[in-house]
Amino acid sequence: MRLTERGLNRATLHRQHLLARSARPVGDAVHDLVAVQAQHPASPYVALWSRVADFDPDALDAAFADGTLVRATLLRITLHVVHGEDWAAWHRAMEAILRASRYGDRRFADSGLTVADVDGLLPALAEFAQQPRHRAAIEEMLGERLDATRGRAAWWALRTFAPLHHVPAGGPWAYRSPSTFRAASAGGVPVDEARQRLVLRYLGAFGPATAGDITRFTSLRRPEVLAAIDGLGVAVEKLDGPAAGPYFDVVDAPRPDGDTPAPPRLLPMWDNVLLAYADRTRLVPAAYRPLIYRRNGDVLPSLLVDGRVVGVWRPHSGGIEAHAFESLDPGTWRALAAEAAALSAVLAARDPQPYNRYAHWWAKGIPAEEVRRLPG
Repeated sequence: MRLTERGLNRATLHRQHLLARSARPVGDAVHDLVAVQAQHPASPYVALWSRVADFDPDALDAAFADGTLVRATLLRITLHVVHGEDWAAWHRAMEAILRASRYGDRRFADSGLTVADVDGLLPALAEFAQQPRHRAAIEEMLGERLDATRGRAAWWALRTFAPLHHVPAGGPWAYRSPSTFRAASAGGVPVDEARQRLVLRYLGAFGPATAGDITRFTSLRRPEVLAAIDGLGVAVEKLDGPAAGPYFDVVDAPRPDGDTPAPPRLLPMWDNVLLAYADRTRLVPAAYRPLIYRRNGDVLPSLLVDGRVVGVWRPHSGGIEAHAFESLDPGTWRALAAEAAALSAVLAARDPQPYNRYAHWWAKGIPAEEVRRLPG
């Protein structure tokens, strides 16, 4: 069987709970998704609202509070929410990449510290952070062992690769800045096994996909990805598709027909489904790519219609402002209005303007065919 662009699109939407919202609890939903981008504290709430039926933000708060879900730096060296049972394996799979991102950085070289200096602080950090600790307290503790300047430099490295979880601190979206940290047990998962588990779960959540797609989503190196696929053996099958090179997928994974209806959805900033592939055309038309992927890595909140991005949105007083890059039919606008009303209720109860700091992208102008204010 040869995969088509529409077939790839529908497979992704199905596995991401975007063809139909899931009835599973939020913890199980995140497990299905592998990880949820959490660069902005509100985004996991919006991402799960778009995927979970009758989504209750309080249930997500509770999952953070009891450790069912944790927030940490992982894939693409970025903050993600993952299931607590997955964190140790994902951290083990990513540890070398996380370390290299700091130890290979010129800023670390300029600090005057050595790898041995910083690695030698890991036991002290693990002991100190048995209780939740603010960044300033950790920097002070490290500064007592080095000096204030080098203590801050050591923390700049350690906060990325040390086994730490962000501690929920209340507020509208559970986490806020400055962050609070707690030590976590990384466990003893062998690195090869951890990478195989991560790749298999990625394929289950985003497949079929190429090795380049997996590399882009995780930031693992291509040889590491290919070794993991090889190690998975008969659990993974190879398929032909529209891109050069083979696609990989979990054997017998669901692949809905390309004509399966796909309802409109509102995706948050940095939704992982828009960051999961090297070739993003399965969801984002090439002409629209520069309109949603902005400088400094910002990915704007997006309108998903018939399984593809057709615009962006932002909260406004009393509802959602939608900027469509193309004309949409009345039925689509009605469906988007229903989504906007439901999302507005969630935002109004927490923070009606969670992405207000990114308003400059709209101030610079969004080239849109249609702009509508959808009431909450």
